[in-house]
Amino acid sequence: MTPRRLTVLKVLVFGACLVPLVLLVMKAVGIGSMSFGANPVEEVLNTFGKTGLNLLMLTLCVTPIRRATGFNRLVAFRRMLGLFAFFYVSMHFLTYAFLDLGLAWDTLLVDIAERPFITVGFTALVLLVPLAVTSTNGFQRRLGRNWVKLHRLVYVIAVLGLIHYWWQIKSKADIGDPLLYAFLLSVLFGVRFAHWRRTRRRRTESVDSKAAMAPTYQRVEPP
Repeated sequence: MTPRRLTVLKVLVFGACLVPLVLLVMKAVGIGSMSFGANPVEEVLNTFGKTGLNLLMLTLCVTPIRRATGFNRLVAFRRMLGLFAFFYVSMHFLTYAFLDLGLAWDTLLVDIAERPFITVGFTALVLLVPLAVTSTNGFQRRLGRNWVKLHRLVYVIAVLGLIHYWWQIKSKADIGDPLLYAFLLSVLFGVRFAHWRRTRRRRTESVDSKAAMAPTYQRVEPP
């Protein structure tokens, strides 16, 4: 793929990531027939939260798809997807803090401490902060292998996001989406585990092969 085509694709992905935000803005200003439902705050909360979770899942899908297809250019989109995920999760929290609670800090702190699904969601947001901050090439070079270890937190964050979503569901009739996310996350964990096992087996075979090819010396006892 040429650099020009890659740039065009990046622009398209960037625009696609902005669509949920643009639709909310259009509803807010009443463009055309678009408007919020009976509970605008809940609609905004759900849009930001679900979009953040969707983008987290897409971020986790990049590496398995790249390995399966050999299309290494997909890595160029992973950072963008991850940063947009952080943006939407942050907007989800700010909507809750500003629009739902009206910046009632006492209530916010009590909710974070005593309401489990909010505790889990806030923890996911806090863990996303260092990943967003260290997403640059400069930090990647400085941290080296530690950068890879740090960014594996995205799996923990995805699990926490799923738990947050599941626990806030008010009706058993609405658990279809959380179940779908749980299935996708299970598949991603399974693919990652399978890759880890294959890599470990190859390393073991390589070490055994080198050991077998190495010359052996027998100690000769004196007569």
